[in-house]
Amino acid sequence: MYGRLVRAGALAATATAALAVVNARTAPVVAPRRGGAAAATERVTVCIPARDEAARLPDLLADLLAQRTAAALTVLVLDDESTDGTADVARAAAGGDPRVRVDRRRPDAAGGVGKSVTCIDLGDRALTETDPTVVVFVDADVRLTPHAVDAAVAELRELRTAFLSPWPGQVAVTRAERLVQPLLSWSWSVSLYVRGANRGRRPSMGVANGQFLVMDAAAYRAVGGHRSTRGAVADDLELVREFRRHGLPTAVGYGGRVATCRMYDDAAQVWAGHGKWLWSQFGRGPLAVAVGAVVASIWVVPPTGLLASSRRTRRWAALGYGAGVVSRLASRRAEGSPDSLFRDVVTSSWHPASIVVGTALAVSSDRGRRRGTLTWKSRALDTRR
Repeated sequence: MYGRLVRAGALAATATAALAVVNARTAPVVAPRRGGAAAATERVTVCIPARDEAARLPDLLADLLAQRTAAALTVLVLDDESTDGTADVARAAAGGDPRVRVDRRRPDAAGGVGKSVTCIDLGDRALTETDPTVVVFVDADVRLTPHAVDAAVAELRELRTAFLSPWPGQVAVTRAERLVQPLLSWSWSVSLYVRGANRGRRPSMGVANGQFLVMDAAAYRAVGGHRSTRGAVADDLELVREFRRHGLPTAVGYGGRVATCRMYDDAAQVWAGHGKWLWSQFGRGPLAVAVGAVVASIWVVPPTGLLASSRRTRRWAALGYGAGVVSRLASRRAEGSPDSLFRDVVTSSWHPASIVVGTALAVSSDRGRRRGTLTWKSRALDTRR
């Protein structure tokens, strides 16, 4: 029985590794280009929701003010009730550049998850105050190359899509980050044929990373901006699904060649940051357990067979483990990893451990949801619904 489980898991892992390799070769890649750059007629409004980001925001603003593009650029920074002087730091970093506007979030009696409410306000301001053709949302912890906005807008138009998520390369420094962060792009690289998913309209197949979003302004207006995300802890995924519910095309692509992001600095932040939202994507209660069991059977059970007495089982185990490593490495390199190939090979070899940690995170997230104990940046999250 055990040998059969190892074999079944190894076959499934091999299939997903093949899919990851196919996606690495065929999925859209957002990168600087000589031709097809954003047109001079484009008016791009970049929106930055910022809560306690005084330490990181100046770097992002410097990146934005150094963008090389023919498009007209406006930057809106909205302070989300920060306690570290984020707004003042942003104004100082802008240096009086008229392209940058800094303000504080307006009171919102309707309630909702903090960042989502800020994004609603930001989106409304972008549409009513700047007359954009393209609306971009970028998190304060993202770093952009000088051609990032130009390349992303050009890719949006070339794909003829209404919504593009150029997935930033995830910077991982500590061991906890290296265990968990690469799982983000890996999760969709092994579960979706990206080109096919990008052509579809099914909401459940929409993929997005709110660190960097690029949207056609008319389409963004048509879906009501960020209003559908008011109660969502994963506002990016809710937004891409709202586009699809309106019959609008969306796309995800690898964007690490123009954008990178270090989401968290240590294990505690990794645990709290992912814990606040994982429950919303991997089911609740029995469903979450079932998903965890399937994931473990594919990427954790096969490697344990390396210790089996049966040579046949060990061979299947080696195949399953190797396939998991290949899938992880393929997605990491396609993402545009900021790490060396050697380091990515080493961290990819930890893949079974990453799956164990990721599953534990999902279980902890669901427990926090049920108990109503999830918080982020000193703000309680209302998830008991």
